[in-house]
Amino acid sequence: MALGGIDASWELKIQVEESGPEAEPITLRVAGDVHIGGVILQLVEKIEVKKNWSDHGLWWEQKNQWVLKTNWTLDKCGIQADAKLLFTTQHKSLRLQLPNMKTVRVKACFSSPVFRSIIGVCKILNIRRPEELSLLKPPEDPNRKKKKKDKDTGPEEEVADLECLAAPRGSQNQRYNHPNGALYMRDTPEGEACYRILAISQPNIAPEVLAKMNRPSTLTEKAQIHNRWLDSSRSLMSQGIHENDKLLIRFKYFSFFDLDPKYDVVRINQLYEQARWAVLLEEIECTEEEMMMFAALQYHINKRSQSGEAEEVHKDTELDEVEAALSILEVKLEGSNPKDVLDSITSIPELRDNLKLFRPKKLTLKAYKQYWFIFKEMTISCYKNQEAFGEPIQQMNLKGCEVAPDVNIAAQKFCIKLLIPAPEGMNEVILRCENEEQYAKWMAACRLAAKNKTMADSSYPSEVQNIRSFLTMQKVNSDSQVTSDTNSEDINTKSLVSTRYQKKYKVKQLTPRILEAYQNIAQLALMETKMKFIQAWQSLPEFGLSYFVVRFKGCKKDEVLGIAPNRLIRIDLNVGDVVKMWRFNNMRQWNVNWDIRQVAIEFDENINIAFSCLTADCKIVHEYIGGYIFLSTRAKDQSEILNEELFHKLTGGHEAL
Repeated sequence: MALGGIDASWELKIQVEESGPEAEPITLRVAGDVHIGGVILQLVEKIEVKKNWSDHGLWWEQKNQWVLKTNWTLDKCGIQADAKLLFTTQHKSLRLQLPNMKTVRVKACFSSPVFRSIIGVCKILNIRRPEELSLLKPPEDPNRKKKKKDKDTGPEEEVADLECLAAPRGSQNQRYNHPNGALYMRDTPEGEACYRILAISQPNIAPEVLAKMNRPSTLTEKAQIHNRWLDSSRSLMSQGIHENDKLLIRFKYFSFFDLDPKYDVVRINQLYEQARWAVLLEEIECTEEEMMMFAALQYHINKRSQSGEAEEVHKDTELDEVEAALSILEVKLEGSNPKDVLDSITSIPELRDNLKLFRPKKLTLKAYKQYWFIFKEMTISCYKNQEAFGEPIQQMNLKGCEVAPDVNIAAQKFCIKLLIPAPEGMNEVILRCENEEQYAKWMAACRLAAKNKTMADSSYPSEVQNIRSFLTMQKVNSDSQVTSDTNSEDINTKSLVSTRYQKKYKVKQLTPRILEAYQNIAQLALMETKMKFIQAWQSLPEFGLSYFVVRFKGCKKDEVLGIAPNRLIRIDLNVGDVVKMWRFNNMRQWNVNWDIRQVAIEFDENINIAFSCLTADCKIVHEYIGGYIFLSTRAKDQSEILNEELFHKLTGGHEAL
């Protein structure tokens, strides 16, 4: 293009991926006012191969970013003659390791933000609520250098090809939203094989493979895991991910919404698998009784899956949709008794009982002491005895507290550990109940109070029932009928319990204990057993905690920051004790100083904290906080990701990327 007799055009070289790395780039004569769309049009006309190029885009190597806005000019993009551009596909093959440790090959978008790419992948996998998942890089193999030197690298990893499930957008969405969406992929033999990998529990891996898997043993090692999460606001390509690379897809945010066996066959199975590996690899702590219960649940699930019950379960879900809709409508039309509604609004249930109290202190041997307790709203009042009146000896407001179980059914120990926020840190209090029924009621009330809810909340009865069920599964059943019907040789204890308990007990000791726990759950259906496993996992004290080694502003020593679905926890790195706790519902705002990589958070009552993250980028911490806040705002009738823009705003997404 000439301007005043001077030619303002220049040559732009673009490499075409299909031509191969050794091929010469195609040279175009362009000017600064030419639009990106016009450049691509000229490029396609010069390429000898004729095909559909609609999925292709320009990748700018020096800037490490895509050039996708076709209405922008070269000048606006800042592209000059020295730019190294690659004309490549936006959707590429990716190897994904699922939570069940199986690896699949899928087509993923390498040009969209990771958050958007996960939505597309979850549609192929038939997993609802993709906002709960994310991608992370696999851990580095310490023997990697040694393997490179060795000629014999062993058998290649088995990869299931799920690219055959990729369908046009309309049919993909239809499969994704259908109540029995997983059944759509079973129309072909290839789809049937893919379905079994996704929705049916796989046989346990060999004990020797399990023994070699990485196990984080300290808080620092647990914190190192989170350095591998990908940035949800940037594309795969911009984060150094290439075609056929391997990534891990995991549930990142432990706030699981609307788990429904009818809609979530794949999601529940993968969630169960992630919970199972968290227990086996000791990523989360559990007691001996809990470990035996988890082992029994795994054994039961394996038996049910191998017997073919999984097939029958999913066939039974093909119910008449009209009949199901009429049933839901009938329940809605029945409504509630106005008097019952009024009573639930005007009166809040109370708990009154004799409990034992203990305040742990250093160098003390003081035993539990019995008091009369009244639990009203979110406050526990302590009196000397039932006849005492006037001011209580002590009052404990459980708003924002930390609640943890301390139960040993064999020893009839039913304790509730409370870490109550105080100006100087956290006050630890232990309540001991007389029996499991009393424990279930008080534990449920404490958990609700920690979430700023009272016993008038509709979730209180179900919380009590879940705790009862959790205790029942841990009981030792004296009935030997199930044990006699079960072949103890079928139990591979090394694949059912963590390494710690394998070292502590012999196989002959573990097998009877697993069978005893198995008697309590032997009659459960397959999907119900998986749900019980997930609920038991959620009941563990450390559930949902993600650790980061940080340095708080004004401090000279490293500490640990734990991020949970509803709170932040400051932990002493050396001792492991909780120092301070802040709840998200008391948070006013948070931001990141990107220059010094420091996260600053402001809470109610003029409480301000600031810290730098040592084991991960501060962006990951920023995403965790924003992700949990986003998940807590989800509407109950939300069927798709309707607020992606809000998610990116909360997690620090940048429009320019």
